Amino acid sequence: MTDRYAHYKVLKFSRPRPRVLEVMMSNPGKLNALDADGHREISEVWRDIDRDPETSVAVLRGEGGAFSAGGDLSMIKEMHESFEVRTRVWREASDLVYNVINCSKPIVSAIEGPCVGAGLAAAMISDITVAGRKARIIDGHTRLGVAAGDHAAIIWPLLVGMAKAKYYLMLCDTLTGEEAERIGLVSMVADDDKVIETALGIAERLVAGPPSAIRWTKWSLNNWLRQAGPTFDASLAMEFMGFSGPEVKEGMTALMEKRRPKFDPKDPF
Repeated sequence: MTDRYAHYKVLKFSRPRPRVLEVMMSNPGKLNALDADGHREISEVWRDIDRDPETSVAVLRGEGGAFSAGGDLSMIKEMHESFEVRTRVWREASDLVYNVINCSKPIVSAIEGPCVGAGLAAAMISDITVAGRKARIIDGHTRLGVAAGDHAAIIWPLLVGMAKAKYYLMLCDTLTGEEAERIGLVSMVADDDKVIETALGIAERLVAGPPSAIRWTKWSLNNWLRQAGPTFDASLAMEFMGFSGPEVKEGMTALMEKRRPKFDPKDPF
């Protein structure tokens, strides 16, 4: 691997096929949950990939049969307590979405097991998504006590329609890979032991295609997402405003105690 990726700590890189770069989220023992380093790296890596002359297609996956279990709880606690940390992570969350959108190289996501948090954001914004039949996709923001802001408002209504988007984003219901494919949230579903193989096969087909035509098609289609930029920016601001409020404290405590949160139903406004 070239020096271009040598400084990454959480993300691992390999070349499983010619001109295909495999980007692997790695946090052994924590289902590849992204800590502060991982969150920063998953937001920045797309710029390096965009400038990498040896890469035509990137494949995003998790290590050990899991995609990513979301954000590390210690980082969430720091976001609640520190304006400085909230501001830094807010910028990274914004960069993550816009950097994936603006990366000229096609990105294929291979979703195995749990898919939550910043990993989910990267997967849903990527160009082609392959999910295992028993993959577990969940946007858990409102269960945590913050608005669904890190990618959901910009892409879910386009993928599944407003009715389904509101249902899953407000209630945090889990989607299996099969159900996600049925409603259009992911591109295709594969047997759980064939997810990586299927994603790499798609990557090879993209490599063999006309690079300019494919990249310009991605750029053109992503103008739908660029038009939704103000919606995304507002949702992200509301999410991070929530990280300073009382609801996230109960949501975070419930997560640590592995119970359902008990929010105050009174109107806060």
